[in-house]
Amino acid sequence: MKILLAQIQDIADNGSIVVKGPQGQDIALFRQGHNIYALDNRCPHMEGPLGEGTCEEGIVTCPWHGWQFRLDDGSCLNMPGVDASPVTISVEGDQIFLI
Repeated sequence: MKILLAQIQDIADNGSIVVKGPQGQDIALFRQGHNIYALDNRCPHMEGPLGEGTCEEGIVTCPWHGWQFRLDDGSCLNMPGVDASPVTISVEGDQIFLI
């Protein structure tokens, strides 16, 4: 079952938005050029809002303490193994779905 989360145009290039998942969880959606990524919005360090972080070259930096995570798989650059949780999405046309 696919659940519509957002439209691609809702996200600025090199930006992010936070949407609610079906169980009420916050999902951070990131756009880097033509690529869309999704992570749980909670930083695993101290649950900072990743969706409010800055994005550059496929990396999001948590606004609270500067921890950095790869957008494609959530892996942490500061503390390997303390990774952000990726969320599985699909992009169909201009729509972003949770799958």
